[in-house]
Amino acid sequence: MMKTFSFALVHVTVAFTVVYLMTGSILAGGLVALVEPACNTLAYYFHEKVWAAIRQRRRRVNDPLYA
Repeated sequence: MMKTFSFALVHVTVAFTVVYLMTGSILAGGLVALVEPACNTLAYYFHEKVWAAIRQRRRRVNDPLYA
């Protein structure tokens, strides 16, 4: 779990730094550092759902019991 928190901290720091360097705005950097990981988390959830459906479909195609 520590690795997960460590990566989250790196992610937020990179997001803040990139936006701050591009805009010079601490507010913009802070907002993006908070919003972007939340958006990525939501996107990851749906990404996993799609891949689970793909894996399930592949199992059905390759499993003679489904034929």
